[in-house]
Amino acid sequence: MKTNAARILDGLKIAYELHEYAVDEHDLSAGHVADKVNMPHNQVFKTLVAKGDKNGVLMACIPGDAELDLKALAAASGNKKVEMVALKEVQPLTGYVRGGVSPLGPKKRYPVFLDESAAKWPVIAVSAGIRGCQITLAPDDLVKAVNARLCLIARGE
Repeated sequence: MKTNAARILDGLKIAYELHEYAVDEHDLSAGHVADKVNMPHNQVFKTLVAKGDKNGVLMACIPGDAELDLKALAAASGNKKVEMVALKEVQPLTGYVRGGVSPLGPKKRYPVFLDESAAKWPVIAVSAGIRGCQITLAPDDLVKAVNARLCLIARGE
């Protein structure tokens, strides 16, 4: 199945693989997804949508087993304060539903901040833009595709 995210990577001539899995509507956690695609929890990155007090909406990609450090994200993004966007705002802002938010191809291009732990893996997984499908690609390629900034924004991995 080709998603918008996959088409973007095709257009950029970036190598990737798609991994489909059965969706459990009761457990959309990154850990559950990692188990379904047989990858370590800290190699599957979840994409969170946040809003800064100065620079507006942004996306943060962090390991599935970690929590977002809002203070670190604020510092990395040039904001004094960053807070998570309400769940009801995620789809109108990105075009993606919870459990299928991808840094690739949201409705509007937002700044993307990728936790620097991604660099230790040859490939990482991010959502392909729909529930039930992950894209694996080299972290450097994701950085290139979305102009992401590598920074330390996760804690508790």
